[in-house]
Amino acid sequence: MLTTDLIERVLATIPDRTVGVLGDLFLDRYLDIDPARNEPSVETGLTAYQVVQVRSYPGAAGTVMNNLAALGVGRIYPIACIGDDGEGYELRQALRQLPAVEQGGLILAPDRRTPTYTKPMLGQEELNRLDIKNRTPTPAGIQDHIIELLDEAWPQLDALLVLDQVSEVDCGVVTAKVRDHLAKLAAGDPAKFVLADSREQIGLFRNVCVKPNRAEAEKLFPSFEPFAFDIGLSLAARRYQAIFCTRGEEGIRLALPGQSSEQLLRVPTYPVSGPIDICGAGDSCSAGIASAMVSGLTHEQAAAFGNLVASITIQQIGVTGTATPDQVRARWREVGALV
Repeated sequence: MLTTDLIERVLATIPDRTVGVLGDLFLDRYLDIDPARNEPSVETGLTAYQVVQVRSYPGAAGTVMNNLAALGVGRIYPIACIGDDGEGYELRQALRQLPAVEQGGLILAPDRRTPTYTKPMLGQEELNRLDIKNRTPTPAGIQDHIIELLDEAWPQLDALLVLDQVSEVDCGVVTAKVRDHLAKLAAGDPAKFVLADSREQIGLFRNVCVKPNRAEAEKLFPSFEPFAFDIGLSLAARRYQAIFCTRGEEGIRLALPGQSSEQLLRVPTYPVSGPIDICGAGDSCSAGIASAMVSGLTHEQAAAFGNLVASITIQQIGVTGTATPDQVRARWREVGALV
């Protein structure tokens, strides 16, 4: 599916492309605790952990942007709402470290919190995560502003990645109103590549490409038995431009409209040895798929490129990995002769 020429085409093309990222932008904050500095609290007698370093990174939709930037996409335009708070300040600082990322599509809302995953690290051990999320519906005025920003950006975008991270219905960026508006935009401009990823609402998107994992894909056709998965996937594809169903080490099952279950494409992964860390693998795969699609590759070739990128990032242990053009070339030299 892939060749050296195709890979070089992608890497040469994406510096001239603009990719939008619509969705929930989180702050990933790591608190590095030195166990040797533990001391008892005078007030409670409990152990007081001593934080010696704080590391902040863009998470959720920010992870997608980090991967796009590492691959070399020339312009990255996020559309998101964050709080006008300390976490939001940290997040904007972290975004400034990413090349090509613009912040004109960020809404600062005084009455909303910046979604944050706080991860205390006691040496090498990750303690219980502390989550900050908005658990009340996104105000109508913010939803309208998101739609305005999307309309303004739409003509300039070569592709749009949508990340619906928040499980609470209509409490994040991609509400029903925003999703319906996106469906109308995509229907009116079917040549523009739009790829949606959603933890809970993947079955509610229309007229776009979607990238569910196996469990999420089953929500597209809940009445089907496991043995009829391919039948359900082929029927569900009628509502989308394409379904990129990620299946871990089995690769991607690609369903296009009009295909029968026997015609579904199986896009294999690339062999990886040694320990792996799958954190962020889906986001790196999305970035790879979008990069390939805006470079003129087919859906099948784009899925293969996404798998190639993910095979690099899962080998980066303890961090949310990314893949640079040099790493992509090096990985292809390793596996190209095997496919």
